[in-house]
Amino acid sequence: MRRLAIGLAALLLICGPAPRARAEQGELRIAYQFGLLFLPLVIMDKEKLVDVAAREAGLGDLKTSYIQMAGGSDMNGALLSGAIDIGSGGVPPFLIMWSRTRGNADVRGVAAMCAMPINLNTRDPNLKSIADLTDRNKIAMPAARVSIQAIMLQMAAEKAFGPKEFGRLDNLGVSLSHPLAMSMLLSGQGEIDLHFASPPYNYQELEDSRIHSILNSHDLLGNATFEVLWATRKFVEGNPRLYTVFVTAFQRAVDLINRDPHRAAEIYLRDSKEKLTVEQIVRILKDPQVEYTTTPKHIDRYSDFLHRTGQLKARPSGPDDLFFPRPDVADRSAK
Repeated sequence: MRRLAIGLAALLLICGPAPRARAEQGELRIAYQFGLLFLPLVIMDKEKLVDVAAREAGLGDLKTSYIQMAGGSDMNGALLSGAIDIGSGGVPPFLIMWSRTRGNADVRGVAAMCAMPINLNTRDPNLKSIADLTDRNKIAMPAARVSIQAIMLQMAAEKAFGPKEFGRLDNLGVSLSHPLAMSMLLSGQGEIDLHFASPPYNYQELEDSRIHSILNSHDLLGNATFEVLWATRKFVEGNPRLYTVFVTAFQRAVDLINRDPHRAAEIYLRDSKEKLTVEQIVRILKDPQVEYTTTPKHIDRYSDFLHRTGQLKARPSGPDDLFFPRPDVADRSAK
């Protein structure tokens, strides 16, 4: 090893220093929201999966920050301002950001994350379907008008009332984080009487005999991707090794969930401090409607609706138009 070092030193004296490769950033900032939809990112954080993958890739010590946000609109603002590198959230906010940034920031998907049921739950016994909703009702969701729940509500309104009525219920949305919305719904206090809830909050609410569901997302979309990860072209192309490190770590987190749901549940509860048992979380993870996979599924069901209703200027031609090329990381999560 010493002889090789001397040889290299002599070569540098003769030829001069080689051009330095463009340095990649030494910090990775990842944003996520509340609930089991973002379990892979919780596992990445608590198991230090990015740090492990970075060392394996020869990047050395890497500062990794995980920032929790309430909704997709906050996520997009942070991404465009440069406050975060990787955003995560529902497919509709991602699609709108993809459309709006084409030719400039060029936001694209990094990977799909999951597909699982989202329920519109209520404590009002008089509400049997969305046709019973009036202006007196208020629906809690992570981001009114722009979250995946808001778009699902529009899809349901179009189905119930007709093509021109997709926005009929938009004014009922109230922006609240899932934990706060669940607390208000179960307590009966506050302005909201419905919660468009994702796991585990929808499952928790339905364990209360006073709560019932008037809409299940599977009735609208079937087994379609709900949550995705996205980034700007500047980050991905400026940090190719770091990007591969992130995708590697994310895939390992998804694989852990599918391989060992009990351990995944333990990690989630240690982080969230939610009043659930490991067995309750495992039952949710094993629900046939719950799937963690990095492979996008039926995203056209969102993009077709958004384009038809004028909310998406450009219609993507397919996943290759929406997502950055995937590094050579095996996806063992696809079913």
